Amino acid sequence: MALGDPIRANALVAFKVRNVRSYRDATTLSMQATRVAKADVVRTLQTASAAPERVLPVAGVFGANAAGKSTILKAIADMRTVVLGSFKNAQAGVHRRPFLLNPKRPQATSEFAVDLILDGVWWQYGFEFDDERILREFAFHYPHARQALVFERDRDTLSFGPAFRALGTSLRKLIRENSLLLSIIGAAAENAISPLFQWWQPNAWLAAAHNRAERTAFTANSFETDASRARALQLLRGADLGLADVKVVPPDHEAVDRMKRAMRVLLGDEANDEEAPLETFDEVRLVHGEGTGATFELADESMGTLVWFGLIGPVLDALDRGRLLLLDELNASLHPLLANKLIELFQSPDTNPHCAQLIFNAHDTTLLDDKSRLALGRDQIWFANRHDGGASRLVPLADFKARRDESVGRRYLRGRYGGTPNLDALHLERAREPAQARG
Repeated sequence: MALGDPIRANALVAFKVRNVRSYRDATTLSMQATRVAKADVVRTLQTASAAPERVLPVAGVFGANAAGKSTILKAIADMRTVVLGSFKNAQAGVHRRPFLLNPKRPQATSEFAVDLILDGVWWQYGFEFDDERILREFAFHYPHARQALVFERDRDTLSFGPAFRALGTSLRKLIRENSLLLSIIGAAAENAISPLFQWWQPNAWLAAAHNRAERTAFTANSFETDASRARALQLLRGADLGLADVKVVPPDHEAVDRMKRAMRVLLGDEANDEEAPLETFDEVRLVHGEGTGATFELADESMGTLVWFGLIGPVLDALDRGRLLLLDELNASLHPLLANKLIELFQSPDTNPHCAQLIFNAHDTTLLDDKSRLALGRDQIWFANRHDGGASRLVPLADFKARRDESVGRRYLRGRYGGTPNLDALHLERAREPAQARG
């Protein structure tokens, strides 16, 4: 297949959010390629429209600490949580993280929306909600290049498009005010709307520091078959970490039983195994050096090694299946050259033939000035800024009309695009004063 030929794949086109975490005002993160996009990274997707759709495989968000880099990724993950869990977890209420600095917070609702391409069809889906209930929910698709209603919900009013009315009749009795209709659809039997729900199950996985153990276990599974093991080892050895092999050791069941018994004692005699859950993972050991080598436990590895190992599984899974991966703090403990290579895995059609997508955030300005063929394009770079009232704002580099040869990293550090901290020299200097001098 020649570069630029349309492919059949799923993709996120845009994510929209309002009053979620640090994003008080309506904000959009777009993965749609613009006229300034780099031609060799754009993916052209087949759609029901006359013209195929051009989407981007990568977007990077840069900005100061507490400017909103991480929260835009968490907001996408929040939407995933609500979609997948609002029906089965209805008793816990709606999962909502509103902008807390808003003086009108009790009256302010929150919104999520996405544009997706699923198996050649454009879908639009979104909802508005407060702490108690779903206020509005909608889904449209474009099966014949025209917008068609799938369903629309406005408080207690619910309507379905002509092609979905029979399904709607069977679902009405299951609707709860604090559950998404899409969550109910996902819990029902396979149906025409299922692809919209099913997209969320493997997509929008947030790789962050808090779930590194889970991702390490996921990577360990990549070493269970010869095919996946060979590819995972290539990523491990290619990172210049001095690693030659990986050993995966199943947990000691006798030790696990002893720990469960100890937990029952701590929790009380009446506790049983279900009340004393114990999550166990295979033990991973990394082999350094060729030949006999030396085997290290993970506790003895550097943070950079642990970070990279925890990414290998999710990255390969995304590339193999064309999924969306969210990566918080890409440059944390990784050398800039290694971070850049990870981006290239998603940018290159050779290593990413299924239009997997990566949305990451970082501080590393070398990623902004990389001149390689697969470097980030101007419509793939976003800046998070904190403005009035502490709210975050997301602005694409393309809005600044940056020249192709412009030193984006240097101009970014000088505050040309925002997203840099406004450091208070007085307070920082006072921290150096002896305590008695400050009185």
